[in-house]
Amino acid sequence: MASDSRTGADTASSAAPSTFQWPREYSFPPFFTIQPNKTTRHTQFVKWSALVQSYCAHHRIFKLRVSAAAPASLPGLPNPTGAGGTSEAATTVAAAAANADGGAGDNIAEPAVELFANRRVKRRLFPDDAREVVDYMHRHGAAEWIDETGGGQKDLAWIWWHTPEQWAAMIEDWVDDTAQKGAVLTLYEIAEGEGTRGTELHDLDRDVLHRALKILVNRGKAQIFGSGDSQGVKFF
Repeated sequence: MASDSRTGADTASSAAPSTFQWPREYSFPPFFTIQPNKTTRHTQFVKWSALVQSYCAHHRIFKLRVSAAAPASLPGLPNPTGAGGTSEAATTVAAAAANADGGAGDNIAEPAVELFANRRVKRRLFPDDAREVVDYMHRHGAAEWIDETGGGQKDLAWIWWHTPEQWAAMIEDWVDDTAQKGAVLTLYEIAEGEGTRGTELHDLDRDVLHRALKILVNRGKAQIFGSGDSQGVKFF
């Protein structure tokens, strides 16, 4: 999995300078066209999966909304049949990009447009293609669809640049390294406290933190006390 370099925000876009190192495939126009050959398409999806994971790790994006990261219409770029590129769509995309340095929120990329659209080569993944990439990641454990309404929709997804099991292992290692077995720590101390500053645990999405802690609880490595904002956890 890729390592991260912190940026603030639930958004990331080409509007702001990025030190992210794009793979060479990102500059190849065919990379943005889903290949018809099954073997070639598999290789393409493997590379897209790695790119999405490393990009989200770099920008600390835990959730990705496909409809925002790959909107139906993008001014100046090819659009799917029937997508008109109206001024309203252009305004929406521009406004979303302008908010790229917003607050932490739910860490949802709204939108990470540069991930699926390379303006330099004038190529993009269309929404259905971007969804197909995330669906491939879901099938291979690199992403997880979030069913927001119970209707089985595929739009918002966890991007697992570290899986919940890997986050759990990092928490356990941090507890061991800081000699805090037997101590009761608040969730704030783990995700936002000075003790985790400079580690990947700092600014960890709270839902991801909860999932990782549940793994440790099920393994008999931790116990959670209280509820809501007053929750604490004791490590064994």
